[in-house]
Amino acid sequence: MAKRPTDIWREHVAEELAERAAGLRSVEDSNFSALYPEPLVVATEHVLTAFEHEVRGFDAPSDGEVFAAIQRAVEGLNDVDGAHDDHDYDTIEREELCEFIDGVLSEAGIDLDGLAARRGIERSEITGRWREW
Repeated sequence: MAKRPTDIWREHVAEELAERAAGLRSVEDSNFSALYPEPLVVATEHVLTAFEHEVRGFDAPSDGEVFAAIQRAVEGLNDVDGAHDDHDYDTIEREELCEFIDGVLSEAGIDLDGLAARRGIERSEITGRWREW
């Protein structure tokens, strides 16, 4: 099962807080709580959950249906990213989000290489048309 980036982010925050509580990390050396504020994580999780539910509901979807789901997810993440100007998705987060989208689609049995080839793009570009983050 594709691991949600939001789960990874929460794990980082929890680990950091535990290290601070144990005296192993200073406040000055803590950045995950600032990188992943709960409102950003919750909003991101909402988009990812909606995407998962939509993809799991597919029954032999057309390429258009798959790309429409990807578009909705990416545009939802654009909205989240735009609404949290001081906490943008950085390189690692962008990679995690794209890997998650890829993983959910692959787990649903969607041939992403074929899907991309039929659109004349690389598999790594399936989110690129709509992605602003």
